[in-house]
Amino acid sequence: MPLREQVFVREQGVPAELERDVNDPYCRHAVAIGASGQVIGTGRLLPDGHIGRMAVAAQWRNLGVGGQILEALVAEAARLRFGEVVLNAQIDAVSFYLRHDFVPEGEVFVEAGIRHRTMRRAL
Repeated sequence: MPLREQVFVREQGVPAELERDVNDPYCRHAVAIGASGQVIGTGRLLPDGHIGRMAVAAQWRNLGVGGQILEALVAEAARLRFGEVVLNAQIDAVSFYLRHDFVPEGEVFVEAGIRHRTMRRAL
């Protein structure tokens, strides 16, 4: 939670009450740990096949950490026999998800004051 709060609440201005929700206990979480034991990235897979709360510490961005977390969540969804995974990508991250075989759909929408686009990947 400290990393998610840093990225979403402090860096992006998402209200804290929107960042924390009742879904966390029911999700599968992927966590990347740095050499000194600190959490450097995280993401979650909801029971309905949605991926969310992808966050990487600023100094670790663009080094492949996010991709490893995403692919771990996709692999877990496949292991659970989901037919697809879905996520709501922040507009600035759409190209990242395109590189991981996600396909955009629908119109751009605003969530927590940030523009998003729904994206899907068949498994």
